[in-house]
Amino acid sequence: MFLLLQLLVALVIAAVVFSMVMSVATVVERRTGNAGWVDTIWTFGLGAVCAGAALAPLGFDGWPAARQLLVAVLVAAWSVRLGSHIAARARKSGDDPRYAALRQQWGRHAERKMAIFLQMQALVSIPMIATALLAAHRPAPGLGLQDLVGLALVVAGIAGEAISDRQLRAFRETKAEKGRICDDGLWGWSRHPNYFFEWLTWVGLAVIALDVSGEYWIGWLALGGPACMYWLLVHVSGIPPLEEHMEARHRDAFRAYKARVSAFFPLPPKSSTA
Repeated sequence: MFLLLQLLVALVIAAVVFSMVMSVATVVERRTGNAGWVDTIWTFGLGAVCAGAALAPLGFDGWPAARQLLVAVLVAAWSVRLGSHIAARARKSGDDPRYAALRQQWGRHAERKMAIFLQMQALVSIPMIATALLAAHRPAPGLGLQDLVGLALVVAGIAGEAISDRQLRAFRETKAEKGRICDDGLWGWSRHPNYFFEWLTWVGLAVIALDVSGEYWIGWLALGGPACMYWLLVHVSGIPPLEEHMEARHRDAFRAYKARVSAFFPLPPKSSTA
């Protein structure tokens, strides 16, 4: 019960800190006019908050425990890799079309609504923070097979997302001007392989938190992180606005790609005889 209370307090503190991070993102977005920096700050901020929550000294005789260090290193690696990629894209490409469309839709209320929207991003990020927190503080001695499985999934997620990003960047540098849709490599198996591997990273962290014995039942709540990530990527702020933009830009070419290639989970492409 004491560990449960400690976890709850740590989660509340982490959530407040992350809300402050997204307040900084609001100021940066207003001053630069480049909403691409929002996702950069979100990624670096979430990684820092999750790593801090993982390393919080809760309920252990020895601190930091091996599992705490493992989770902290994993979320830091995810954050540095993805945040650096998004930052480079924001410097080069400028404003994110998804946020630009929202500002246009909101009109004269754009500043106020953007501030609220970014705080909502902080709110829906709490399940991800909880996943890292619960994984790091699963009270089992040492690292076991379960931790290694989670580690393998996280590494696969980070590596897969990096490969996806590199393939898309190479496509844009060599073929995008011809009006093609990127279907090179992993993009021929999923329309959003970067999103899939992002989700897989959080699945791996959730695996570390699970306890089939029932003694650490709260660890099962860590599944909320990948569940929330899936919902956001597939149904809210990921695929829907991006595909709407792509369809408006590429029309029939994107519709053909959409009919041929899986939206999220990598699957063999369908025959393109139509």
